[in-house]
Amino acid sequence: MIKCNDWPISVCTWSLGNDFDKLGQLRDQTQINHLNFAVAPAMEKAGDKYLARLDKEGWQISCTMISFPQEDYSTLESIKVTGGIIPDDYWDKNKNLVLQAIDITNQLGIEYLMFHFGFLDHSDKDGISKFTDRVKLLANAAAEKKVTLLMETGQETATDLRRFIEQLNHPAIAVNLDPANIILYDKGEPIEAVRTLAQWIKHIHIKDAVRTKTPGSWGSEVPWGTGEVKSTEFLKALQEINFAGALAIEREGGTNRLGDIKTAAEALINFAG
Repeated sequence: MIKCNDWPISVCTWSLGNDFDKLGQLRDQTQINHLNFAVAPAMEKAGDKYLARLDKEGWQISCTMISFPQEDYSTLESIKVTGGIIPDDYWDKNKNLVLQAIDITNQLGIEYLMFHFGFLDHSDKDGISKFTDRVKLLANAAAEKKVTLLMETGQETATDLRRFIEQLNHPAIAVNLDPANIILYDKGEPIEAVRTLAQWIKHIHIKDAVRTKTPGSWGSEVPWGTGEVKSTEFLKALQEINFAGALAIEREGGTNRLGDIKTAAEALINFAG
């Protein structure tokens, strides 16, 4: 197992297409042995083989992840409408997906399951009430299986997310902090978010980005250490809050994901905070 500081270094399986051959190649070259594990393939026809290979190859899991088929990331407006557990037309299906993911996470003996819950809008009283009810239902189901659901950052400010979590006050709800998402969605500063959400942060995505120059449009994801996250200062902020989880490298863009992940891993290993 390789580490940054005392934090295990993990990799998001979807960054390499949930392809165990590519993940094995990465492990051979970097010694990364932890996965932020996408569970959706385990729900498909060949799901048993997918899980069997995970076990056979001896991977460790830092956190599991579920996404939703209806999500449209083409624009900020489209993902606001289609993202997470908010769309009414997909709620029943998405609820069942999360419940299945909770079961798989429990069967694997993993504590954390992360996903994008959807945009928080405290100005919409009816909407936030319905959203809160749905989160409670899922969090109660997770708690029964000794799983904690991690809300991924980015689609709202850290202050709004903290407000929601404090008002919900549920032991099975915490945070996966993705610093790049905060920049991609133009929702504040990652280091400030670390301090705002400190007590709830259980898992980190190592991803970088540059902010949009056109309000209302996406920023751009870039390799770790080349964007506006301020990678060294970000890691030092994690030290300041005594973060005790894993760092999962995520790369969703670019034409050299394997190379970019390796470069990120090297930077993490060499971090001297």
